[in-house]
Amino acid sequence: MNEIEQTGLVIRTQSGFAWVYTQTGVFICRLRGKLKQHHKLSDIISVGDRVRITLSSNTEGQVEEVEPRNRVLSRMAPEARGAREQVLVANPAPHLRMIDRFLIILEKQQIPSRIVVNKIDLVKRDEIEAMFSLYENLGFAVDYVSTVNGEGVEELRKELHDKISVMAGPSGVGKTSLLNALQPGLGGQVREVSRVKAKGMHTTQVRELFPLDAGGWLADLPGIKTLGLWDIQPEELDGYFREFKDLVQDCQFNDCTHHNEPGCAIRKAVNEGRIHPDRYDSYLRLRFGDIE
Repeated sequence: MNEIEQTGLVIRTQSGFAWVYTQTGVFICRLRGKLKQHHKLSDIISVGDRVRITLSSNTEGQVEEVEPRNRVLSRMAPEARGAREQVLVANPAPHLRMIDRFLIILEKQQIPSRIVVNKIDLVKRDEIEAMFSLYENLGFAVDYVSTVNGEGVEELRKELHDKISVMAGPSGVGKTSLLNALQPGLGGQVREVSRVKAKGMHTTQVRELFPLDAGGWLADLPGIKTLGLWDIQPEELDGYFREFKDLVQDCQFNDCTHHNEPGCAIRKAVNEGRIHPDRYDSYLRLRFGDIE
């Protein structure tokens, strides 16, 4: 068949191939060689990318162009010897520092965020709300859900409607059951992709967007243990903590690190209870190391 150009959405990537969703179907596409020459510091293509392809058959094609990314959820690639960006598209004992890391990345990219607190049937509601009130007070959306009694699931489903969304977090927080609660069978689909990925984990990376029956797409980032910040300099870190931004200008020194300098407006706010000590601790660990 003659080559036909189409545009589409990348819904799966694996071993240099991209599954591209278009108005006429899904096509498995190779990447043009020229694309590989200009992406030394970042993944060439990722789920969620908009691309231009040419079709070479009824099922296959080639990616000619990747449209510029407006927003990116990414981290420092953990396996890279040099710095490289890896594009990625809750629990009764939540990892708040990991939440802070995600929020910093999302703030930098201006990506809307939601903190989903799962398994609330296992804890006292007032206790878990008190724990996450520090985020709600900063204007972050927090969803309290239970896949056991269905609380909060419908509200979360509505929030995902007609959007490209990513569910991310460490293992053991009940994401599979939450996916199944949002859409029957979705957790099984995601688990199968994860199983294939684990089987060939040293040779391949699989990421995929899954269609939602109510409209929209959802990707899962399973089992994240570390989240290195990409393209964020230490001196700009305070700009991505919402409660820091308006206070930085009041510090005595323009290059204040908010650690031990005199006249620091951030430390003063912590001492006065205007900045939560856990958030300040997250900042210090991200800025100066000693990161879990």
